[in-house]
Amino acid sequence: MATDVKVPTLGESITEATVGQWLKKPGDAVAADEPIASLETDKVSVEVNAPVAGTLAEQLVAEGATVEVGAVIARIGEGASPSAPAAPAETVTNPAGPAETPALKGDEHAPEATKEGSANDSALTLSPAVRRAVLEHHVDPSKITGSGKDGRITKDDVLAAAQAKESGAPVHEPEARAPASAPAQPATTKSTAPAGERSEERVKMSRLRQTIATRLKEAQNTAALLTTFNDVDMSAVIDARSRYKDLFEKKHGIRLGFMSFFVKASALAARDVPSVNARIEGDEIVYSNYLDVSVAVSAPKGLVVPVIRSADRMSFAEIEKAIADFGKKAKDGTLSMDEMKGGTFTISNGGVFGSLLSTPIINPPQSAVLGLHRIEERPVVRDGQVVVRPMMYLALSYDHRLVDGREAVTFLVRIKEAIEDPTRLLIDL
Repeated sequence: MATDVKVPTLGESITEATVGQWLKKPGDAVAADEPIASLETDKVSVEVNAPVAGTLAEQLVAEGATVEVGAVIARIGEGASPSAPAAPAETVTNPAGPAETPALKGDEHAPEATKEGSANDSALTLSPAVRRAVLEHHVDPSKITGSGKDGRITKDDVLAAAQAKESGAPVHEPEARAPASAPAQPATTKSTAPAGERSEERVKMSRLRQTIATRLKEAQNTAALLTTFNDVDMSAVIDARSRYKDLFEKKHGIRLGFMSFFVKASALAARDVPSVNARIEGDEIVYSNYLDVSVAVSAPKGLVVPVIRSADRMSFAEIEKAIADFGKKAKDGTLSMDEMKGGTFTISNGGVFGSLLSTPIINPPQSAVLGLHRIEERPVVRDGQVVVRPMMYLALSYDHRLVDGREAVTFLVRIKEAIEDPTRLLIDL
């Protein structure tokens, strides 16, 4: 008797998702709670686990299809199956030959059904994060020995294989074949054109990218956006970090970064300018007596903003640990819906990519976003003398319906004062 595999609950207000990737194909043995597919929602990727052990009997929807919560997307049969129906997942068509399934499925290298077969199948059942790493580094997953549970290939295994290939170690490279689509997107037919000729490629926007586009445009259409700027001398923070980073890491097990200084400074400034940490609901203004900071993190599929809850009550170490954890989860595609919900204020650090200056867009319904930029040595005047200092531009974009210009400037000045004299963060000035 077959068991239905249904789309799980995805979170508050999330009613549908896109089938991003099938991790198992019909005929594959599956263990209870083993991931068999990944779903892409408006914010994060979610894995669908097998409710029972058995054999994947059939896939009822193709990659790229939109499915609702509770919908049946596959069936699992009991025991092993000698044969299985063809999967409905889309294929990449090669004009010069027969259609083949996307790369990284492991079909070409799958061994015949033997006692060792299940271990190999497990190793080639790649998570979305591992698939991305395989695509980025162009390594053959069938030649990688997995170090994860049940012989699964981890992202570190892929990176190690890529480093071995770059250093000249013998690493098998698969034969040229039709290119695969990006993870969590339906396979795309690509035209093969002679070298040097102009060509185009059409790739369907991921659900996350569509949501980002919609929300950013919504912010522009709804809010009265304005940006004000200031610059800050980073000398004191750089000096404090240099003096205490080793002791900090030894005691707390995490590196001391710059972001925790700005989170603490924002919490301090928000006490003086509460409108920056407020939001508009109908004809009312909602003021929060806490600071939940949305930290913009770059993920493979786009920008995501996990939330540091009650950041105003956290220590530097707690903030740094939270940021590091979110960064790792964003890269691995394992951020949960709860970690993405809420937020009263956003900090976006474009400086890590080399940005000198920008005008960030607020994250509705929030009223403000602080943009950080790269640190650059520039000549400035101190006590009548021209000296060189490590300077950073700060940008505060805000909803002018709620935040006045005077308040926006005051908020940035408070942050500037706290960063240039970090002692203020300790004595609450």
